[in-house]
Amino acid sequence: MKAVQIRAHGSPGTLTLCDLPDPIPAADEVRVRVRACGLNRLDLWCEAGALPIPITLPRIPGCEVAGEIEALGTDIDQWRVGDRVAVQSNVFCGTCEFCRQGQESICLNSQLLGVQRDGGFAEKVVVPARALLALPAGVDEVTSAALTLAGSTAMHMLTDRVEVKPGDWVLVVGASSGVGSAAIQIARELGAHVIATASSDTKRALALKLGAEFVVDSTETDWPAQVRQLTQKRGVDIVIEHVGGDVLRQVFQCLARGGAVVTCGATAGRKTELDLWPFFVKQQRLIGSYGRNHADASATLQWAAEGKLKPVIDRVFPLAQFAEAYTALRDRRVHGKVLLCP
Repeated sequence: MKAVQIRAHGSPGTLTLCDLPDPIPAADEVRVRVRACGLNRLDLWCEAGALPIPITLPRIPGCEVAGEIEALGTDIDQWRVGDRVAVQSNVFCGTCEFCRQGQESICLNSQLLGVQRDGGFAEKVVVPARALLALPAGVDEVTSAALTLAGSTAMHMLTDRVEVKPGDWVLVVGASSGVGSAAIQIARELGAHVIATASSDTKRALALKLGAEFVVDSTETDWPAQVRQLTQKRGVDIVIEHVGGDVLRQVFQCLARGGAVVTCGATAGRKTELDLWPFFVKQQRLIGSYGRNHADASATLQWAAEGKLKPVIDRVFPLAQFAEAYTALRDRRVHGKVLLCP
């Protein structure tokens, strides 16, 4: 099979398109023929060796996989060759105390597809059967690959980590990102008023198209004050944040009393300072959110089937043009998802 391998870390790292033997599924695994795989910022961190996780090289990256089952392990009886499937990127063990509670996002033994085990930037990938989700009728592989990670991350943040009530004000940071574009749609579907941040006219137009009522320019230094002004100085009830660094500190300036910041990323930095006095006086909350539970991934695909959640796709590249895809994401020249299609 054709596959992209990381041979050495860097930004850019050494990535090579090569020929490899087809992977053989273990007893509890299946082999999936990859039809589409999304490119995620996680892939850039993996390439750079910038994750706090040991990465064994060479490694096939790619964590947002959709395709069809090509081969079954000997213990598999709930799936059939030819079934159309999505693959959950946080590959959970299914047996630890958290998995037994349906909280696979905090599995004690989880592995990241494309980081700790070979992923989907290849014609074929082997994954545990427990990580599969059936693609609903009407959801194609490109749609699935564009939503299964980023969309389900947003679903987990908005429906598991917090409760969004009709009429709530929700601030979504980074409207054109995979998480941001999905979060706008999910929050609106749940009855919230949405304010988004974006750094260009094109990205701000996209946010409005997706359902945001207001969009502020994140390149302006006073954007938190603009958010407060839009809410008559009350502030928002919930912030969906995935940038980290100074942005995490700034969003607290936008937050109402009793409000919550849900954060799932640290692209701009893993450390920040927090002024504790207004934090506890206003009884605000900072909530971590990681990955998704199996139920979140299933709900994401079902919402897509019902037309309530649509991916924002920037470009689709053939596998051979992986370097161009990486460059586009690295240079922040994308509006929505970039995908590779073997």
